[in-house]
Amino acid sequence: MTSTTTSIVERYRAASQALTELPTDPGCYAALSDSELLEINRCYAESQVAIRNGGALIAGEIAHRSTPELGSRGLAQRSGHRTPEQFIKITTGSTGRDAVTAVRVGALMREAATDGEVDLATGVVATATQPWLSAVTEALRSRSISVDSAEAIRSGLGTPNSVITHEQLALAAAQLVEAARRLDPDSLAREARAFRDELDVDGAALREEERRAKRSLKLYVQPDGTTKLVWIMDPETAATVRDLYDRTTSPKLGGVRFVDPSRQSLADKILGDPRTPEQIASDGFEQLIRLGADANPDFLLGSGAPVIRLTATKSAFERGTGLARIEGQVAPVSVSTAWRLGCDAGVGGVIFGQNGETLDFGRESRFFSRRQKEALAIRWGGCACPGCDRPPSWTEAHHVVQWKRDGGKTNILDGILLCKHHHLLFHNNGWEIVRDDDARYWLIPPPQLDPAQTPIELLSKSAAMRDLARESSGELIAS
Repeated sequence: MTSTTTSIVERYRAASQALTELPTDPGCYAALSDSELLEINRCYAESQVAIRNGGALIAGEIAHRSTPELGSRGLAQRSGHRTPEQFIKITTGSTGRDAVTAVRVGALMREAATDGEVDLATGVVATATQPWLSAVTEALRSRSISVDSAEAIRSGLGTPNSVITHEQLALAAAQLVEAARRLDPDSLAREARAFRDELDVDGAALREEERRAKRSLKLYVQPDGTTKLVWIMDPETAATVRDLYDRTTSPKLGGVRFVDPSRQSLADKILGDPRTPEQIASDGFEQLIRLGADANPDFLLGSGAPVIRLTATKSAFERGTGLARIEGQVAPVSVSTAWRLGCDAGVGGVIFGQNGETLDFGRESRFFSRRQKEALAIRWGGCACPGCDRPPSWTEAHHVVQWKRDGGKTNILDGILLCKHHHLLFHNNGWEIVRDDDARYWLIPPPQLDPAQTPIELLSKSAAMRDLARESSGELIAS
């Protein structure tokens, strides 16, 4: 390392050490006066800006060294991560949103600082792709705005087009940097979007299309076993959904009462319903989805209402006590619930034995069958690579004893699930996976990464298999 880089590393080490020395006893803070508490809050805010701005610079450099063009030679990829955002998320313990923001803002700062310079790794002359944000990058370097404020300005202003020039956006960015001194990032984002609207009054149709392009629907499994649905709607979709939401809940929320007697009766039922407005809305929209899936079977892959797949051990299912699992969900359900759901034609079930035994098709088939992949999904619960969170639906079946090279069999014991990234990484970089006599699976790194080739055990991420392991050890006792 050069003296400059050594100095940076030493300063980060010193800062990290200083932060670890801060008191963690709540009593220390309770003993402070109001003025002292406000002072340390100010210091904390300043340190947060410095830390996150520095984190963005680190993230930007990691992203530069992990570009898709580098393939598996990229820094993040060599470390076993698909993207620099995933690398930042896992190594810093940040949220996915914070990791994406850090990479975006860090890349912006790096581009501005290296504009016109020759990249020593690629030989390409670096070019700032968002020069109208120079006021933002300068404010970040001076730590006068936060990473979140910078992202609010960047995303809110957007990019130049045939109507809005670089110069106009640069002027707006400079004004927003000043506004950032008095506005929080959320308010700043609204201010930035207002600037954009005022600059391009005639671009309403284009912005409408841009908003529509941002529509999305995502599912997030929560730590407590519930699932969060995040639906980003364009204004037109939102108007439709809002109308349905209001019609479902308005009597409960004190909305308009109906004149028609039959409608009034329904309103009174909703008003007297013990569920909260949010629970009524949830149940109502679930029923709308079920009705829609049955009404138009050609709209979805497959047909009919949503399909639910249950898994349970044979002994638990026969005993009637213990745990069952709904595929894709974190929290278990009771076997009695599994029995009830089993009456639904839209529910499929898989029961597995004490040793996890499933189908074995031998060498007659080169590829794993659909049923075998279902069994592998139950056995592994997703990509088997440590630290990877890809679910079974995102994975590929990998032959532990390779089919072509080693004459492996297409059976469950010789199968393992890997996401595409790790499947390619292992095949292309000399990693091996072996199974021992106890049906335990081990990842063997290539000698260039680990001369000792120390085995790393691959553990199932399947909650159903954990149930089986506990039953086998006697931890699950029938009630």
